[in-house]
Amino acid sequence: MAGPSRDLVQQLYSTPPDRFVAARDAAAAEARQAGDPKTAREIAKLRRPTVAAWLVNLLAHRRPELVADLAQLAESLRSAQRELRGSRLRELSAQRRAVVGALVGEVRKLAAQTDGAPPAGKLPLAEVEATLNAALSDTEVAEQVRVGRLLRAASYAGFGEVPRPQLRLVTGGEEAEPEPPRPERRPDRAALRAEQAERAARAERDRRRRALEKELAKARTEQERAEAELAGAAAAEHDGAAALDAVEAELAELERRRAVVEQELSRSKLARRAAERSLTAARRRAGEVEAAVEALDAEEGG
Repeated sequence: MAGPSRDLVQQLYSTPPDRFVAARDAAAAEARQAGDPKTAREIAKLRRPTVAAWLVNLLAHRRPELVADLAQLAESLRSAQRELRGSRLRELSAQRRAVVGALVGEVRKLAAQTDGAPPAGKLPLAEVEATLNAALSDTEVAEQVRVGRLLRAASYAGFGEVPRPQLRLVTGGEEAEPEPPRPERRPDRAALRAEQAERAARAERDRRRRALEKELAKARTEQERAEAELAGAAAAEHDGAAALDAVEAELAELERRRAVVEQELSRSKLARRAAERSLTAARRRAGEVEAAVEALDAEEGG
């Protein structure tokens, strides 16, 4: 028999680590029942990956085009370093951070879509990021990331040659022994210049970030002050509108009372005039009667 199929191994290394052993043992039992003890033994030898390695494997299996883009970016970085193209190297370094950040975000999404994955707060995304950065600096790590069968995460110590990480690649047959670490190579002048350029660019970015953060803090303080002033002005406007409504209500009541009083005054004037006319008539009548009495008295006395 040819041993476990590539699809089977890929399926196992796409399984969340806490379910890996059960899935592996079930696959080995199935191979034994099928009369293939050698394949069953090879399947049983497969080792469970760490959560970080599983996340990288998941990315390689489900989004291979993104991993291919990572490999292409790594080649561009190596080419720029060989040609001592500082500006291009800085541009690619910025692109590297953006690409790795996007891949880490994609890993988070894939984990959220996978049944049995650890919760988002417990995902070792820093180890995933370190492994992807290591793949950008080391072709062997890049190849192991591409096939999606890592057992543990790799680390990245900076752009340029780094010691080979202790990664184990599952081939579907016998498990390869970890490659012994190679002596660290002494970086050449080009690598040093590129590293210095990267540090200078990073320092400049840090300086600009601090300046922007300071400006942002100032802008937020001004925004809070303006919001407080706006809230005070709005409250004052509300109070003023309420006071105006109250005054207008009082004014309307006064206008109503004035109309009532004016009507009463008009009736009083009419009543006074009528009384004056009655008084005049009464006086005239009294004078006439008094004159008649006097005339009667005069006749009697004569």
